[in-house]
Amino acid sequence: MTLSVDASTLADVAGSLARTVGRVIHSKRAIGVDVAATKSSLSDVVTAADQEAERLLTEGLLRHRPDDAILGEEGASIAGTTGITWVVDPIDGTVNYLYNIPAYAVSVAATVEDGAPGTMSDGRRAIAGAVYLPVTGELFTAWEGGGAFLDGKRLSGPAESELGTTLLATGFGYTVERRTEQVEVLRHVLPRVRDIRRMGSAATDLCMLAAGRVDAYYERGLQPWDYAAATLIAREAGATVRGLGEAAPGEEMLIAGTPAVTAELAAIVAEAYRTLA
Repeated sequence: MTLSVDASTLADVAGSLARTVGRVIHSKRAIGVDVAATKSSLSDVVTAADQEAERLLTEGLLRHRPDDAILGEEGASIAGTTGITWVVDPIDGTVNYLYNIPAYAVSVAATVEDGAPGTMSDGRRAIAGAVYLPVTGELFTAWEGGGAFLDGKRLSGPAESELGTTLLATGFGYTVERRTEQVEVLRHVLPRVRDIRRMGSAATDLCMLAAGRVDAYYERGLQPWDYAAATLIAREAGATVRGLGEAAPGEEMLIAGTPAVTAELAAIVAEAYRTLA
């Protein structure tokens, strides 16, 4: 697909909006949180700040890129004519936000649908994106072929190549059925790694991987807004991002890390799911 804009320009837009909106939700958190709704379960909440943040992101994108499409976690759906769809998560890690746990993020990604390498299971491929962590003030950005950056400093991704000494990040879904399944899989994985971290935000997990703060990551049940920007950041930092077998990464499974670690981890996770069948 031939685009009329440089991907680095799109990354600048993503970074500027993610930071601006992230500062808004951070200041709102100091005032308090109102739960506006629940989704898949009572523990899967939407706050008024989620809704406000998505409105601000949508308005900002329409100012900068009025002809692009927009897809947001909280319902934003705007058609476009350029071939670019912005996929946004106003607060990734809403439960953390609710409890005032620092691990939450604003995620903004420009995506295309052309089937090129890097396409996820939803058919989209991020070409530019940003993840902003409001509590730490850290801004992760990337664009296709341009590398990944933390506050302007280039990232080099995970270094660990042995599963046994891997610090592994993962996450759990919100329904009882999905969580039960994920715990059973984790029983197979945990004895094979150094330790796990469960931060409660997929975008944060993948950015920690890009920064070398964890060595690998896997999760099932992610949605495009959870991973669109952060998988690009991880890839551009040098990480491998894959699914199980020949499947594209995405909702069914997303595994990220060094090539050796992701291959071994994928085999263990696949075997664990076979035992559940």
